[in-house]
Amino acid sequence: MTSAVVLIIAAFLDYLIGDPWGWPHPVQFMGWVISRLTKLFLQLCQNSLTQRLAGILLGIIVIIGSGVVGFFLIESVKWVHPLLGIALESILLASCFAGRSLRTAAVAVLQPLTAGDLEQARKILSNYVGRDTQNLSEAEILRAILETVTENATDGVMAPLFYGIIGGFMPFVGPIPLALAYKASSTLDSMVGYREAPYTYLGWFSAKLEDCLTWLPCRLTVITLAVLSGRAMHVWRICSRDAINDPSPNSGWSECAYAAILGVQMGGKNWYRGVAKHKPLLGDAIYPITPNSIYNALQLTRYCFLLWLGIAIAIILIRAWGMGHRA
Repeated sequence: MTSAVVLIIAAFLDYLIGDPWGWPHPVQFMGWVISRLTKLFLQLCQNSLTQRLAGILLGIIVIIGSGVVGFFLIESVKWVHPLLGIALESILLASCFAGRSLRTAAVAVLQPLTAGDLEQARKILSNYVGRDTQNLSEAEILRAILETVTENATDGVMAPLFYGIIGGFMPFVGPIPLALAYKASSTLDSMVGYREAPYTYLGWFSAKLEDCLTWLPCRLTVITLAVLSGRAMHVWRICSRDAINDPSPNSGWSECAYAAILGVQMGGKNWYRGVAKHKPLLGDAIYPITPNSIYNALQLTRYCFLLWLGIAIAIILIRAWGMGHRA
């Protein structure tokens, strides 16, 4: 029952508040640890083998450490008062969700764009994407926003919820340890999971592990979105045709599901530090990408989130009723 309460409060906190600017956030502490350990390992390890081994150690320390610290922090606060434990659990779990943050970021770029201030839209967009933004057209800015919103729908919203739910079903664990562990994996991937130096060997383990941890929630998200669209077979056909061409085992599937539902096309040429990179085309360009496409994608993510949340809470309540009835 406590897990159900925590999931509900966390969902409301993310929807109403999100991540207030300037407030401490678990990812900040994870990033601090990752940064210090990365610097240490790069200094100590000078060849590919030792850096690969250090990468494994880095992943284990940060991911398992985040889950363990979260568990003992919650248990310590529960010892003071159970209600304080629920409050802290809810706040920590809400910090793992990025639903409101995604919407806030999208709106921040869309507002100057729809007002005709292309330069300001490019500048704000550069805070959220890795591609070069200084020469993007309006259509390319819209594509960049939609790709960011739909890629992060899985690893920023649905996957943390998935692991929070799994943890909630595990006796004596709760939603926080697994959700924080996944968030740590995602943070590691974003900080060191690159093929370029100096992270080529140090970050390989983090990148592969994040891919593995995201694989199942990503497919479940695609299936859920397909069902919600009312055209499940169409969505699955487009994903099976296009998503497999994406080098990422997950982001291509996530983006492609939204593209199929919205009738738009994502992918194409992007520039990174002056170097052009071509991403596979995802979906069919039946309609152009518009601000409404982005708002509809955000709405789809919210529906998917609420559906998973509702199912999880129903299962928790049924289990609790069954256990109480047997007692």
